[in-house]
Amino acid sequence: MQNQLKTIHIANTNQQMSLCCPVMQELRPSIKTDDFIARIKLQQESGYQLAFIQQRESAVAVAGFRINQNLTWGRFLYIDDLVTGAAYRSNGYGSQMLNWLKGYAKEMHCDEIHLDSGLQRLDAHRFYEREGMPKTSYHFATSV
Repeated sequence: MQNQLKTIHIANTNQQMSLCCPVMQELRPSIKTDDFIARIKLQQESGYQLAFIQQRESAVAVAGFRINQNLTWGRFLYIDDLVTGAAYRSNGYGSQMLNWLKGYAKEMHCDEIHLDSGLQRLDAHRFYEREGMPKTSYHFATSV
């Protein structure tokens, strides 16, 4: 069921960031509520932004992203985090957020949008592919 389009906000205040915390914890359950705002502010120092869709007194979808540049992709928007609250899925909020991010990337003169997604997140992969974002690589990582 498609909901009416909602305004997308950038979380700049502690109150707005706090509103985003419960939804973000669905994607990142290891983040403690007491640490959330400090972690967002630290990431903002390197260009991270937190966008959200609000319904009544709750955030229903959240996206953390940044603008970056590299040799491979040129100027790009990287989506660190993208999640719709479980109670609000299949209502078009994820699509609305992704479309907003695409528009923002275009306004910021980005050539591409990128994100990584855990191998276990099959529902998310289907969503991204449905939204025109095919799988293009594998991501490798190790602890140091």
